[in-house]
Amino acid sequence: MELEVLVSHFQSKDMKAFEKLYAMYSENICGVINTIVKNTDLAEEICQDVFMKAWNNAESYNASKGRFFTWIMNIARNAAIDELRSKSYKNSKQNLSSDFFVGILESKDDLNSQMDTIGIQNLLKNLKEKCVQIIELLYFKGYTQKEAAEELEIPVGTVKTRNRNCISQIRGNIAI
Repeated sequence: MELEVLVSHFQSKDMKAFEKLYAMYSENICGVINTIVKNTDLAEEICQDVFMKAWNNAESYNASKGRFFTWIMNIARNAAIDELRSKSYKNSKQNLSSDFFVGILESKDDLNSQMDTIGIQNLLKNLKEKCVQIIELLYFKGYTQKEAAEELEIPVGTVKTRNRNCISQIRGNIAI
């Protein structure tokens, strides 16, 4: 079944379409969420919530604005970042040993081994280093634009411009 037809059935609340899309994308979605939250069980829970949110808001997907995978990936990324910023997540991390934080710091600087779940290294390898930095900070480490600007010691406006330009370059590299 073609993806467009499958998505159309999904929007019409066809459970078989939901199951097929879940089977197609859940592993990749969970991988990206896990890269952000660093907890496999929590990532799987958020992933399920993401698919339910997509199901409940399926009518808001518009194919003319982008691919279905990109739409659901944005939902997933936002859900993972929301979880990191939640009070319950912060409270759950208050009594952790320093070993937990050392692991985060080590992996925060080197995402290469973790982020090729959906072929992202291939998309990023043709980009300039400044684009790779922006993409990693904003989309994989969960930084806000302001935090990325502080990290890179550049103005927020520059972060916004680079992000827009880098995403355009990535879109140009994707074979549709």
